[in-house]
Amino acid sequence: MKTCRMDHVSYAAGPEGLEATTERIREALGIERIKGGVHPRFGTQNVVFPMRNGQFLEVVEALDHPAALSAPFGQLVRARSEQGGGWMSWAVATTDIGRFERRLEREAVHALRRFPDGRELTWRQIGVKGTLSDPQLPFIVRWADGQEDMHPSQAAEPQASIERISIAGSPERLREWLGGDDDAMVADVNLEYSAPSGTPGILAVTFSTPKGDVTL
Repeated sequence: MKTCRMDHVSYAAGPEGLEATTERIREALGIERIKGGVHPRFGTQNVVFPMRNGQFLEVVEALDHPAALSAPFGQLVRARSEQGGGWMSWAVATTDIGRFERRLEREAVHALRRFPDGRELTWRQIGVKGTLSDPQLPFIVRWADGQEDMHPSQAAEPQASIERISIAGSPERLREWLGGDDDAMVADVNLEYSAPSGTPGILAVTFSTPKGDVTL
């Protein structure tokens, strides 16, 4: 079974910076956040909100670092922040990233997150260039085996869940991007599409929280 699993959604910090953006989201959702760490190969850093179902929300900002200018993910974060911040991307997880490498004809990028305590979480990802050109598309991650307890969703007891992602775009485009067959479609998330009047991408995400359903 090659079904992709919904992994996380990413929100780019606005001009007020990572801390202020995160605090605004924390107040809206009524849940606690966890300091994520630095992505040294991308020139970014993040804050994490663990979610149920092995998912998470990250708030991310670009650092004053050369990698933020050269790495596609750093470029993605910087571009969204320069537009004022907001919903940037979403990601799906797979255990078979090779099928995406073969289809896109390039290798996945090795990545790591360095935690404040010095531990390193590693993964491979591919498809960020596709997200850059068409923001409705998720990029794909393959988490390293044996580090399940370090997945961001496990950083603290989840207090909320991702209920729905509203996207300006096309489900047919998503199906094509993920391989064109039923097994490629994303399980465990409710995707709501509308025809874009402007740039495709995430319009809103709805969370089930202690305060009830909250849409950002």
